[in-house]
Amino acid sequence: MAEFEQDYHDLKLWLEETRDVHLEAMDVFFDARIAGYEEHLSPWSRHYQWMAALLPEGTQRLLDIGCGSGLELDAIFQRFPELEVTGIDLSAEMLARLAQKHGEKSLRLIQGDYFQQELGTGYDAVISFETLHHFTAARKRGLFARIRESLRPGGIYLECDYMAASPAIEDLVFAECRRRRERDGIPPEQFVHFDTPLTLEHELQTLRDGGFSTAELVGFLPQDQHTAMLRAVRQNPVDHKLGRTAE
Repeated sequence: MAEFEQDYHDLKLWLEETRDVHLEAMDVFFDARIAGYEEHLSPWSRHYQWMAALLPEGTQRLLDIGCGSGLELDAIFQRFPELEVTGIDLSAEMLARLAQKHGEKSLRLIQGDYFQQELGTGYDAVISFETLHHFTAARKRGLFARIRESLRPGGIYLECDYMAASPAIEDLVFAECRRRRERDGIPPEQFVHFDTPLTLEHELQTLRDGGFSTAELVGFLPQDQHTAMLRAVRQNPVDHKLGRTAE
């Protein structure tokens, strides 16, 4: 509890220090930071390897939502060099970097909004890496339902993302985001770069509300109790009929 209180205190101080900073559109934010993006994300290199290791043997088709420049795919292609990947991201600059790195791979890149974009079907796995911590539970619930439908029966969804350490932190960031949107005259439907993570319990419940009966915490890596790895499974019809969940 003391740790959560310290997290809340530190976050509140940071929000106060940055209260006059204006919100940036999501694609503009990432396009402007492409030069230093991969170096900035390098502390999560262990998480990329972890996600790659969790993909089932025999994975052939994968969807990466919010793929960015493909840092998680760098690790995944090491394990599955013949993998067919569809990647969706708002940032043209990020997708260009990904294409530059992995142009020889079976890679289909879509610049667009994964909440609106057609996802496709029949994937063995869908992944998201630190992209969903900007959105409400209501918005994610519909996306999770669409992700589930895009998976083949028995397919898995892996999510690695920030989680709010407490309900108080979740409430604080959403309230501050609303304040800044109102101040800057930004409508609720426009994507902005501002972190609004849900708590772990709230995120897992949102996955279940989206139709995943099997949704679980895989765990946290040592020295990082804020970035969780989650796994959800689309049930096989026969397993559902017999009351079992697919593994």
